[in-house]
Amino acid sequence: MKNVTSKIIGAAAVAAVSFGILAFSCKANNGSANVAFAESRKTSKTGLPSTDSLAVAQSLQDVFRSISSNVLPAVVEVDVTETTKVRAYNPFKDLIPFFGFGFGDEDDDAPDKNNKDDDNMREYSQSALGSGVIVRKTGKTVYVLTNNHVAGNATSIKIKLNDDREFEGKLVGADERIDIALVSFQSDDSNITVASLGDSDEVQQGDIVLALGSPLGYFASVTQGIVSATGRSGGQIGSISDFIQTDAAINQGNSGGPLVNLNGEVIGINTWIASQSGGSQGLGFSIPINNIKTSIDQFIKNGKISYGWLGVSLVEPSEEYKKDLGLDVKQTGAFAAEIFINSPALKSGMQAGDFIIALNGRDVKSVDQLVREVGNLKAGEVAQFVVLRGKEKVSLSVKIEERNKDVTSDNSKIWPGFIASPITDEIRKRGNIDNKVKGVIVTNIQSKSPAAALRLQNGDIITAVNDKKVSSVEEFYKALDTSKEKTFWFDVYNDGHTISTGRYKINQ
Repeated sequence: MKNVTSKIIGAAAVAAVSFGILAFSCKANNGSANVAFAESRKTSKTGLPSTDSLAVAQSLQDVFRSISSNVLPAVVEVDVTETTKVRAYNPFKDLIPFFGFGFGDEDDDAPDKNNKDDDNMREYSQSALGSGVIVRKTGKTVYVLTNNHVAGNATSIKIKLNDDREFEGKLVGADERIDIALVSFQSDDSNITVASLGDSDEVQQGDIVLALGSPLGYFASVTQGIVSATGRSGGQIGSISDFIQTDAAINQGNSGGPLVNLNGEVIGINTWIASQSGGSQGLGFSIPINNIKTSIDQFIKNGKISYGWLGVSLVEPSEEYKKDLGLDVKQTGAFAAEIFINSPALKSGMQAGDFIIALNGRDVKSVDQLVREVGNLKAGEVAQFVVLRGKEKVSLSVKIEERNKDVTSDNSKIWPGFIASPITDEIRKRGNIDNKVKGVIVTNIQSKSPAAALRLQNGDIITAVNDKKVSSVEEFYKALDTSKEKTFWFDVYNDGHTISTGRYKINQ
């Protein structure tokens, strides 16, 4: 990539000279300090752009050509077929032979998952395509990085190279949380191009980038734009990643293809677009490559990504919520509204209600950031957390465990099983709650959780914990300290009545 870099430097130098010429062609009017007039731009006698102007454009064009010719051989089309089984329903099945009308009635004609020979089950195949980029070659095995939503559920995969050669692909591993997948194919060709991976932490707003892939089936396409923003979150795909936003045209089919910088390095994997029409509207999003690098090794070694697990349920509190927690509204971090029983967090002394402000010496700016950074920790690693417990700052050493889906989906282990919210003036007015009633509102109850076992309902007002009155979110979570108590009960106000719940004992 040295030739690319030298051309960039040349282009930058010419651009600087050109800018100087244009800047000094402006004259200020002494009679009006706020008005400036620009002289007419001089062109050559032929009416064509000047030599200097052409040199700038041609230098940049040479850069784009060099990037395209060097990177496109590493960009592939990923053609997939997904096969699903669906029970075809026929309302006349008891009267005449099956015609396969496809009328639906899930309750009356639901498939029997235990009966693999069910005559009414039909296989449907759907073809789709995406993009990918070659990131590694070990012996005859070539590895292609793409999105999980492209290849994660594929029953067959074909990889098409830039020179039109096709190979049968094999899914090495896929991960739904970060929406990436790794596919491999076999080739004796020792000259297959492997893309260079850049450093996405160095990406800045305004950087020039290229998006490569097969949008709408148009193979080996290149579009150019800038980095519109970094650190974006959102999208319809359940990704825990942050994103690089770009205005380089990205369309359906670009998914899994690379976002490349001016050094020809992959800085992101194109994943989703924000669009009202389904086509490009200049809002494309790519997973930063630094979020993926270690995952490639994990896929190859284990066929999956192993995530670190802390064992808390995190929320992003509003300013009003922070006030009720006794925090400065400008304080950044992540609020641990609930905590898993027997989790690494609880074992280390972390409590539901702690506001996490730092991990391993790095400030926590958001929930998304903390989720990513905890996920990147290895099982057995001891991580250093700093939390705010009310106004007290507490340091904790937590031995991280590996995330287990069966454990994380077990609501019976999440304490207390709901989020306590402040009683605002609006809530009092809407619920006709007397100003004398103090406490917290029960919201977001988890099914099968301790809260559900205690028969709490959304909208209940908790006025006391273990017979101790609470009038704010801060007081509620302070009373919920499992290091001091193992058995808890609540006083609940509802429709003018106050009752005490049963007692819940936390077994650690």
